[in-house]
Amino acid sequence: HRGRQIAFSIPVSLTDDLKLLSRQQNATLFMTLLAAFNILLLRYSGQQDVIVGTALANRDRPELADLIGFFVNNLVLRTDLSGNPTARECIHRTSQTALDAFANQDVPFDRLVEVLRPERSLNRSPLFQTMFILQNWPLKDLQLPGLLLSPVEFDVGLSRFDLNVEAMEQSNTVRFFFNFNTEL
Repeated sequence: HRGRQIAFSIPVSLTDDLKLLSRQQNATLFMTLLAAFNILLLRYSGQQDVIVGTALANRDRPELADLIGFFVNNLVLRTDLSGNPTARECIHRTSQTALDAFANQDVPFDRLVEVLRPERSLNRSPLFQTMFILQNWPLKDLQLPGLLLSPVEFDVGLSRFDLNVEAMEQSNTVRFFFNFNTEL
């Protein structure tokens, strides 16, 4: 799909407030931000059954931490937002959904698609069309002999999903990148 990317950051004070709210609700920052994203999707779509994908690094064992390779697995997070829940209730529901999904993160996404057999279309992901990711691993410059590599932001002009939101914790703030299908 043709895509476009928009980026913005939230102020440090709001980031601190979100982290405090997360602790008060026994949630992680990921869960709180995902709950806010779920509310946004509910408001725009009117659908109370919100399905969002997320990607996990799948390096949950210490012996995998330093290995080179692609271990990412997609998880499907389906949250029931019926009954006009409060923001705190939405955080609770989203947290429970995430915890349930994390408990089953070892099931490969391809296997899940194989078992569920959803109606397929070549131009969309089979189980979700929106993706939410929180990158909380610091992006650092990489120094090699005679070479310094630094992360660079760029818009690839494509979108794998209808909407992909990537949040990154950087220097006590959260930076968001919204990548969306411009054909919608």
